[in-house]
Amino acid sequence: MKARSLTLLLLSFLLLLNALCAFSVPYREEEGEEEREWKRGERGGGARRGEEEREWRRRERGGGGGEEEDFFLLHDSKHVFRTEAGEMKVVRSFGGRIVERPMHIGFITMDPQTLFVPQYLDSNLVLFVRRGEAKIGAIYEDELVERRLKIGDIYRVPAGSAFYLVNIGEGQRLHLIASIDTSTSLGLRTFQSFFIGGGIYPTSVLTGFEPETLATAFNVSVDEVTDLLTRQQEGPIMYINDDTRQPPSLWSKFLQLKEQDRLQHLKRMVEFHGESKDEENEEEGGGEEKAWSWRKFLSSIFPRDDRRDDPRREGRRDDRRWRTGKGPDSYNLYDRHPDFRNDYGWSVALDESDYEPLRHSGIGVYLVNLTAGSMMAPHVNPSATEYGIVIRGSGTIQIGYPNGSSAVNAKVKEGDVFMVPRYFPFCQISSRSGPMEFFGFTTSARRNRPQFLVGRNSVLQKMLGPELAAAFGMSNETTIRELLDAQRETVILPSASAAPPYIAAKKQQQEEERVEDERIEKVTEDLRQ
Repeated sequence: MKARSLTLLLLSFLLLLNALCAFSVPYREEEGEEEREWKRGERGGGARRGEEEREWRRRERGGGGGEEEDFFLLHDSKHVFRTEAGEMKVVRSFGGRIVERPMHIGFITMDPQTLFVPQYLDSNLVLFVRRGEAKIGAIYEDELVERRLKIGDIYRVPAGSAFYLVNIGEGQRLHLIASIDTSTSLGLRTFQSFFIGGGIYPTSVLTGFEPETLATAFNVSVDEVTDLLTRQQEGPIMYINDDTRQPPSLWSKFLQLKEQDRLQHLKRMVEFHGESKDEENEEEGGGEEKAWSWRKFLSSIFPRDDRRDDPRREGRRDDRRWRTGKGPDSYNLYDRHPDFRNDYGWSVALDESDYEPLRHSGIGVYLVNLTAGSMMAPHVNPSATEYGIVIRGSGTIQIGYPNGSSAVNAKVKEGDVFMVPRYFPFCQISSRSGPMEFFGFTTSARRNRPQFLVGRNSVLQKMLGPELAAAFGMSNETTIRELLDAQRETVILPSASAAPPYIAAKKQQQEEERVEDERIEKVTEDLRQ
């Protein structure tokens, strides 16, 4: 009888365990697959590092490899999520002995009139607006900061800081590129989102509390809390102003209300218990620090209609209807004068001295435009690893190993991501069919001082002398000087077909002088005989 009871008890336990496992399945198949893949990667981290070290030693001995491009050209792209309103995918970079600070690159795409729901991350973000216009709201020093972002804008979101994004472009999709610095991450996956807004999908972090606890905290009923946390099921990116959707989303219903009604409704839902008393104490000069209000955060999601049609604000660059709070502003790369420009392209580099928020993230930003057929001269970054994204055109990237062998000589096109480790020599070459533009991040917020290996300002020019000549096996420096002086341009160099006429003329003159010297020498020799 005891054995039968134990058997029934064990069977009940197994049934309960299966039920719990069923409830623990991720809320979408895509996320479950990524989680499993990430765990496999974590378990295989030691083996991967061992393989990288063996491969590195093999290449140091001079061996080649057909898969070396996979390390420098980042093809490991995964969808974090995808909804009807937009998507986010991440290109992941794996660390090793030669990459001191791995960085992942995120791509966010949002349809018009969509919201990236309020959340905070365990990783630092630096956002770049590739196309479209956005409104971003973020918490900065317990205050809401709201900014309007346009093409070329850079904006930093620190890890743990709640934020949201709204596509405010009229009929235009929003495209964002983001650096994802996982140095502060929990290590659960590429990065971890903690959604504040949410419901069935995504799930709000608030659902981790008991309903009675939330009801007390919000000073509302349990039914109201339950209703608030079970409506949303459109995903992390959702439509907020689509009259064709049935039933309309929670955010759409709010948008249909007048501003005062929205504020009152939000106040009833999310105002903390006792907040009114705190505000009264502040008015009386109590000196207490003002508590952060969920009402302020959520109410800011919705534009103020009374300002939208104000003709006095039309055409103003500092559109104040999108600007609140005293936090940092964005920085526009296209509004900045190039740090370098010539007939063959231009470049911009942004560091902590130009944009102070970069100081806290330890990330630098750059943007380069090359005309058709031109190249960024071969150079080395001695202080940072570089991540680049081709945002227009196509071309070639070449990277060399320390032993002088070729690491990468590959064609790249719009959307491709590449990584160049610190100290590795490299160059980018635009295709002859049109210009190439690429944007990227560096793993240092300090001023980047690349060492150019070729060009008028190269290290070879600065070291020119008998020592350099001897290093190249030349008896004197005249020959190597002539070779180095043939290139008059710096930083961005022309293609052979686009070389200035004076270079070709000088080469022709040098050739004529050489022929003349040989003729004179021959005549002199004949006279001696």
